[in-house]
Amino acid sequence: MFSIFSSKHTADLSFIGADMHSHLLPGIDDGLQKMEDTISFIKQLNRLGYQKLICTPHIFSGVHPNSPATILPVLNSVKEILRNREIPVIIEAAAEYMIDHEFAQSVKNGDQLLTFGDNYILIEMSYVAASSYLNQVIFDLKLAGLQPVIAHPERYSYYHLQFHNYEELKDRGCLFQVNLLSLCGYYGNPIKKVAEKLLKNKMIDFVGTDMHHQNHLQTTLKFAEDKKLYKLLENAPLLNKTLL
Repeated sequence: MFSIFSSKHTADLSFIGADMHSHLLPGIDDGLQKMEDTISFIKQLNRLGYQKLICTPHIFSGVHPNSPATILPVLNSVKEILRNREIPVIIEAAAEYMIDHEFAQSVKNGDQLLTFGDNYILIEMSYVAASSYLNQVIFDLKLAGLQPVIAHPERYSYYHLQFHNYEELKDRGCLFQVNLLSLCGYYGNPIKKVAEKLLKNKMIDFVGTDMHHQNHLQTTLKFAEDKKLYKLLENAPLLNKTLL
């Protein structure tokens, strides 16, 4: 996929190609709030090598009550500015869906859902406990022809001592997305170790920035200069580039 030729590495994430998990769209969730910040972050990620950025605002009833009606107009505004400023990056939007009762009902009802690629849909759970709707949602998404992608499974600490839960999710046909921030230890060593174990077992399908704010950006830029990142990912069967 790529090689490391020296101890000093130049930051270049072009081998990833597309970021499929971020919160760059301004003012609609707990990510960036100002349009100028959005444009600045996009430019910096583009310089880092990303050719496409897929924004995934939270959709979480009672917390981030987003929908295609709130997300797509903001996406179009960002696209217009990028076009006017001749910034050469593709930007799209999907969503990061919290697996709760409302989402389970939306899937059953056949509501419009925001996906990426051909049929991928990004889903997440609480960091406190696994969702009781998880198995049903996976089944209903697959029935609807959608491919569930579990966001940052390494951050679900209730699975850390029960690794078989990860294996069972893979057996049910789920794909996994790991955060670059997890691999550099941003969320702590236990999460980093699980992320590395999932990679070692070739269970990771996508990597994402999960970009929310300036600290995330600066950490990502710094980590991209560390050759350890490239060694971690060099044999991972990543699907990010298939999104280009």
